[in-house]
Amino acid sequence: MLTILGQQPATTRGFCDGISRRNFLTVGGMALGGINLSQALQAETLSNSGHSHKAIINIYLPGGPPHLDMWDPKPLAPVEIRGEFQTIQTNVPGIEVSEMFPRMAQMMDKFILVRSLSDSDGGHDAYQCMTGRRKGERQPPGGWPQGGAWVSKMQGQVNPAIPANVALMYQTGNRTWGETGDGGFLGVAHAPFNLLGRQARSTPDNMVLQGVTLEKLRDRTRLMASLDKFQRAADQRGQMESMDVYAQQAMGILTTSKLVDALDLSKEDPRTVARYGQSREDFQRDGAPPMIENFCVARRLVEAGARFVSLNYSRWDWHGSDGMNYPKCREECPLLDQGLAALVSDLHERGLDRDVSVVVWGEFGRTPKINGSNSRDHWPQANTAVLAGGGLQAGQTVGSTNRNGEHPQTRPVKFQEVFATLYKAAGIDVQNVRVFDLSGVPQYLVEPGNEPIHEVI
Repeated sequence: MLTILGQQPATTRGFCDGISRRNFLTVGGMALGGINLSQALQAETLSNSGHSHKAIINIYLPGGPPHLDMWDPKPLAPVEIRGEFQTIQTNVPGIEVSEMFPRMAQMMDKFILVRSLSDSDGGHDAYQCMTGRRKGERQPPGGWPQGGAWVSKMQGQVNPAIPANVALMYQTGNRTWGETGDGGFLGVAHAPFNLLGRQARSTPDNMVLQGVTLEKLRDRTRLMASLDKFQRAADQRGQMESMDVYAQQAMGILTTSKLVDALDLSKEDPRTVARYGQSREDFQRDGAPPMIENFCVARRLVEAGARFVSLNYSRWDWHGSDGMNYPKCREECPLLDQGLAALVSDLHERGLDRDVSVVVWGEFGRTPKINGSNSRDHWPQANTAVLAGGGLQAGQTVGSTNRNGEHPQTRPVKFQEVFATLYKAAGIDVQNVRVFDLSGVPQYLVEPGNEPIHEVI
């Protein structure tokens, strides 16, 4: 958990600038594995072209959302398949969605429904939505980089006060639902800079760099001494002479308010925040809390300079003996509908719709046939992803499942193809860019043959 500049209690003694000694900048439980903060901010500066700021917002729905009850309804299927919800028309002729998504239906011309995601790994894990890879497949030395790590490596930082790769990923009871992925063989310099832990909100009040007072912040030597927990990981290639540059970048983040301001929704127009809906701070069993306001925070982080923002939202595993599927759908889907509609509307109204891509997905779909508990079980054979923004050709579906939603019938799409599309929208040439891993083997952002989805580019 990163905490930066809390607010001063009236009874505390402050410095001459009015900030309390107790309000210290803290990177306590920040999810960077206890590494040196300055090293975590090493960016590939030589590859930063300085062109327009492209970005990706990756919204992960932990647990496996039910595709038939959300974005791939089957109104002509038997009742034991189609379930309890009605199907509604959208503003794009021929595209229908569940009645749980009326706001998205009225602006479907700004969304893309990939209804034929075909290679879900099948495990309860964020890994595939973070990397595009199957967790059990063979990995290069150091492991596969998370999606934002590739973007950080290829494009670097937009602003020295904002990491290129940021995460709003809660630590969840089911550990794998809260894992951001890491820098893999690209190194910790490009790992996600995670701003959340078990606290529901990430605000200036909550954000505390443990044991580092403002006095120490003004003394660079003492600051680095105070960050002993962030051990300087040895540079794999022995290029330690550049550490001073990255230490200055770390100081840039720690001593400016830009990151804090992006996280502080009190600086946003209250009418804008209200459009996203009312967040709840309670963790959903072993999942994340339904903090829909984080969609707005993600947009603010992108505006501040982040290139890749990952977040986990609520909990979508509802097939227990208590038959929660339909009650939980009625509770969760309308808020998700409101939050996604607000986020995409915001991007368009702010002129960011061509530069900022959004993807929404879970680790797998749900069984077409409703079980004896009136719920749906795990079903990796079919899954749906939602795309928006990025200058993509919206207002369409890509692929389809068969009559009962059991498996892709047309245009099967892989996770890596979705990532290839996001990278392409962000200005990265996935076919020709390669990076050598720690053993000297050239690696691509996606495996050769996984090209961007041509229908939407």
